[in-house]
Amino acid sequence: MNNWDQFLTPYRQAIDELKVKLKGMRGQFEQEHVHSPIEFVTGRVKPVASILDKARLKNISLENLATEMQDIAGLRMMCQFVDDIETVINLLRKRNDFRVVEERNYIFHKKPSGYRSYHVVIEYPVQTIHGEKKILAEIQIRTLAMNFWATIEHSLNYKYKGQFPEEINKRLQGAAEAAFRLDEEMSQIKEEIQEAQAYFSKNKEAVKKMEKKKDF
Repeated sequence: MNNWDQFLTPYRQAIDELKVKLKGMRGQFEQEHVHSPIEFVTGRVKPVASILDKARLKNISLENLATEMQDIAGLRMMCQFVDDIETVINLLRKRNDFRVVEERNYIFHKKPSGYRSYHVVIEYPVQTIHGEKKILAEIQIRTLAMNFWATIEHSLNYKYKGQFPEEINKRLQGAAEAAFRLDEEMSQIKEEIQEAQAYFSKNKEAVKKMEKKKDF
């Protein structure tokens, strides 16, 4: 690879555009004063060092990075409840500004490590000065509890290079199950939580209106 900056520019553009679009979905739910299945959205372009590490691990040649590495551009959509994940997935499937090319369900088909998330790989058209360039991007949809576990596991993975001591491995798996049970418990009182959040939001809006009147 002679010019990494040139190679990664379309991916950076895709991340910037997709973050605006996906965050916009949350804003639309808020405007309609209904529960948003999207809590927040983050995104990043994989660092060059990480690209090279994964290429070596997966035996991907540099010439085939664009077609064989699906997560050079990666986004995460966080949800409050497990049920929200399916809602978000259906919204993504209906969009016509990109094409869903692959889905991987790690929610109910967890990885051996305990990892849970739903991955959607999309083909996204980036408009450049040289014309349209279609790139692959990966969107991970997960709950806040799943994301907490995955973030900790990712940090430990750097330390142990994927070879966790048995004690750490057992505790991680136990923590993954605890996180999933937390999600299940929260789902049982979903309506009560949403009513409380709606009540809080209304009060917050009322306070804002009163403060504006005082300014006049």
